[in-house]
Amino acid sequence: MTDPILVEIVEGTLASVEKEVETAIARTARSPMIRDAHDFRAGIHDRRLRKLTGRSYSALVQPVVRDFPIETMRPGDVYFHNDVYLSEGGIGHLPDLCVTVPVFHDGEVVAFVQAFGHHDDIGGAVPGSMPSHARSVYEEGLMVPPIKLWDQGAPNEAALRIMTRNSRMPDSLAGDLDAECSACLMGARRLAELFDRYGRQAVEECFDAIIGKTTETFRRELLSKIPEGTYVWEDYAEHDGVDEPRLHAQRITLTVDHAAPAPLTIDFTGTSPQAKGPINHAGDYADGVFLKKWLAPVLRNLADTPERMAELDVNEGVVPLIEMVFPEKGTLLTPVFPAPTNARTFVILRLLGVLAGVLAKATGGRMPADQETIRYTGVYGADADGVPYLMREVLGGGSGGRWYADGEDTIHIVPDSRNIPVEFAEARWPFRVERLGLACDSGGPGMFRGGLGYDKHIRMLRDASYMSIADRSILSCWGVNGGLAGRPFRVEINGREMDGLVDDHPVQAGEVIRIRTTGGGGWGSPYDRDPRAVAADVRDGKVSIAGALGDYGVVLDGDRIDEQATAELRARLRPPADSSGRFFDRGPGYPKLAGGRTFAEVDDL
Repeated sequence: MTDPILVEIVEGTLASVEKEVETAIARTARSPMIRDAHDFRAGIHDRRLRKLTGRSYSALVQPVVRDFPIETMRPGDVYFHNDVYLSEGGIGHLPDLCVTVPVFHDGEVVAFVQAFGHHDDIGGAVPGSMPSHARSVYEEGLMVPPIKLWDQGAPNEAALRIMTRNSRMPDSLAGDLDAECSACLMGARRLAELFDRYGRQAVEECFDAIIGKTTETFRRELLSKIPEGTYVWEDYAEHDGVDEPRLHAQRITLTVDHAAPAPLTIDFTGTSPQAKGPINHAGDYADGVFLKKWLAPVLRNLADTPERMAELDVNEGVVPLIEMVFPEKGTLLTPVFPAPTNARTFVILRLLGVLAGVLAKATGGRMPADQETIRYTGVYGADADGVPYLMREVLGGGSGGRWYADGEDTIHIVPDSRNIPVEFAEARWPFRVERLGLACDSGGPGMFRGGLGYDKHIRMLRDASYMSIADRSILSCWGVNGGLAGRPFRVEINGREMDGLVDDHPVQAGEVIRIRTTGGGGWGSPYDRDPRAVAADVRDGKVSIAGALGDYGVVLDGDRIDEQATAELRARLRPPADSSGRFFDRGPGYPKLAGGRTFAEVDDL
C-alpha cells in the first residue's frame, strides 16, 4: 500500500513546482500578454503522458512523444510546437506556443514539465495573429509541428530565427520563449530532486494514487448526483467572421450510466458543420483527452458545498470517467485542415455552458447559469517615435448566478489571468484609460444575480486601429431556473457600435472606445431575490434604480424599500404558477438568429 504521507508530500511538491514554474515565467517574460495578463499555463505529466497537476488545464505531451520517442530524449532537450492540427487537440490556435521539457532520473525519462501560453504575435494576416475574417489556417501565422528547440542544452538558433523573423514582435517572442524554456528546465530539476529523494518506484506509485483518488472522488461525490438517463442541450456561436450572423450549434447528448466503466458519455452529434471563418476547434484527437479535462471542472458544481468544490482537482483521473463521441469530420469540433481556428474560444467556451446546461436539466438546476468570460480587444498603431505597438487584452466578464450565490464579477475562465493594469498601459501605449469599472445592470436578474462585466473607456492619443475577437455581441448568457439572461458584449467608438469580430477599424486621436463585457445569466426568479439585496446592489452601483424596478419589482424611495408597493408590484409581475416561464432564458438576441425555431423547441431538446 502506498504511504499516504508520501502521497501528500508528492502531491504538494507537484503543486509547488507547477506554481514555481508559472511564477518564473511571469517574472521573466517580456510580452504584456504573458507577463501582465498571465495568459499562460504550466502542467506536469508523468512518463505515461498523464496530467498530474489539477490547478489548471494545460496542453498535451502526446504530440511530442509521437514525433520524438521517449528513448531518444536527452537531458537538456526542450521541445516546441504550436501546430493546431498536429497537437493531438492540445493547442487551439497558433498564438498558443507550447514548450515541453523531459525530466530524467538515472538516465531515463520519468516525467515532463510543460508550459504553453498566448503570445503576442506569430505572424499571419493581422497583428496579433488572430484575423477575424480568416478562411484558412495559413492566414493565421507560422505553424510549427513538434521540433527540438534545445538539443542537450544548446538552443536551435535557426528555428528561433525563423520564428522571430515571422513575428511583428520579435523581441517579445524571443524573450517569452527564453523565459518558458528556462522555467520548464528549472521545474524539471525540481522534479528530478523528488525522484532522487524517494526513488522512482515510490514516486510513480504516488502518481498512480493521486490520479486514482481523483477518479474515485469524482465518481463517488459528483457523478453519483446525476440521475441515469439521456439529456440533450445545445447552444450557439453567433457569427464566424465570414458568413452573416447565424446560429452555429454545439450540441451535447449526455448519457449517464453508473454501471458503465465510463459513467458519462458525451456525444457531440448535431454540432454544426465547420465554419468558413475561424471559430473551429480541432478537438477530435487522442480520444478527446484535452476536451475531457477542459470540460470536467463543470462537474465540480455538483459538490456538496462551495468549499468542497474548491478542493477538487482536475487531473488525468477524470479521463476514464468520460467517453466522447464525435461526429464525422467536417464539423465545428472536427474541422478538416486547413480550416481556420484562431477564434475557437467561441466554441470551447460554449461547450462549458452546454455541459452545464445539460447537467442543469438532469439535476433540476443545480448548475450555474451561463457565462462568457474571454474576449480579445485591443488597438495597434505607431507611437510618437514611429515605433509599432500592439495592445491586446483578454477582458473577462460576469459568471453565472448559482443555486447558492450570485455570480462573480469580471472573472476570467483561465485561472490567474487578469486585465492589464491601467498604470502600465498608460505608461507604455498612447492612450488614456478614463474608466475601468463594473457595467451596471449587465448581470442577469435572478434570485441569485449574474456577475457583472467590465465597463472600460479608452481615449486614444494617436490615430490607431481597433481589433476585437468576441462572441455574445448578439446572444446573451442565458439564465437558469427562472433566472433571466445577462447583457451582451458591446463596443462603441464615438457612438458607432462595433461588431464582435473586427480586425482594423480606424480610431482617430481623441476618440473614445467604450467597452462593456458580458454579464452572467441569473439563477432563479428575480422576484424571489431579497429586496434588501437589490437595494444593496443599487447602493453599490451594480443595479440601477430602473433595473431594480423593472427587473426585480423592487420599489425604492431613496435608500428605503417601499415594502407594500414592492409586494404589490411583484404580485402583478410574477407569472402564474402554471406558466412560470422557461427553464432557460436566452435573452432578446436569440430570436433574431433562431431562423423560425421557438424557445420551446430548443428547451425541449
